[in-house]
Amino acid sequence: MKDEHLLKKQAKELEETFFAKENERLLRELRAKAKLDEKRKALQAVVKVRDPVIIEHLLELGVGPESILAVALVPLAAVSWADGRLDDKERKAILNAASERGIKPGTANYTMLEAWLKEKPSQKLMDAWKKYTRAIWEQLTKEEQILMRVNIVGKAREVAEAAGGLLGVGSISPKEDALLKDLEKVLS
Repeated sequence: MKDEHLLKKQAKELEETFFAKENERLLRELRAKAKLDEKRKALQAVVKVRDPVIIEHLLELGVGPESILAVALVPLAAVSWADGRLDDKERKAILNAASERGIKPGTANYTMLEAWLKEKPSQKLMDAWKKYTRAIWEQLTKEEQILMRVNIVGKAREVAEAAGGLLGVGSISPKEDALLKDLEKVLS
């Protein structure tokens, strides 16, 4: 009887230990899944694409929402400063583009963007942008590349046109045009 009682006690300890370990593992998996789901939602909000295949592909590449924001916003800041000054209309166009991507005042991303709007992005930042963007570009499908090019160059062109010219003539300066062509070259 004593052996049977001891055996039951040991079996219970074994089961509790096993299930405790198993519960820990399951809890870790649930937390990882929740974190991935959160990252997926944040990425989807920034990319503004409904196609889950594209979002999953970006996640597989290790691209997060912060990286995508930088990829999308650095060219806007750069084109707005291309002619050496930042026009109020350009500033508004950039902030509108940021707002469309869910960047709200008071967030770290908004603060970073405001810094870029106060001072021209450095060549080092542009070089890092080109290198990272090119690395992503080479991993994308043709459809994803087209989407990326249209989004980045299109928004940059909107910012360049925002300052406008006299009756719409010369709305993009030669320096802005050169930068837009440089962006197109990176994204081709």
